[in-house]
Amino acid sequence: MVYIGADHRGYKLKEKIKSWFGEWGETYKDLGPDKFDPKDDYPDFGIAVGEAVVKDKGSLGIVVCGSGIGISVAANKVKGVRAAVVFNEDGAFHARDSDDLNVLSLPVDYLSERQAKKVIEVFLKTKFSGEKRHKRRIGKIKEYENKSL
Repeated sequence: MVYIGADHRGYKLKEKIKSWFGEWGETYKDLGPDKFDPKDDYPDFGIAVGEAVVKDKGSLGIVVCGSGIGISVAANKVKGVRAAVVFNEDGAFHARDSDDLNVLSLPVDYLSERQAKKVIEVFLKTKFSGEKRHKRRIGKIKEYENKSL
């Protein structure tokens, strides 16, 4: 399952992503918005996708906004989310292979639809390598995340 969400700046690409999922036979759930609203706020959708991904073990998320930054910050506030802005296929590969990223953030201001489609394809096809060094590093992040501040 892939959960998707976007603010008004990412709305058009989010709708395009849904059509690609149809082509690929990918199962997804759109967490909004369900219509274009120029006054919506990216934290609402970043957090919704983050929460859904954490609750549904093994699922992934894709969030979209203008820069990709704000919505990824919002998603990362959900305990258990590892989200990052990705600009190219190599980044998508390493995000999954090495960092076990579970939420992909796309910046519509910096990617063409063609580039975004390729990034998503790589993100969805790449599995976490499970290498010891990567597990150790992710473990350190989880350990810190579980500390009370």
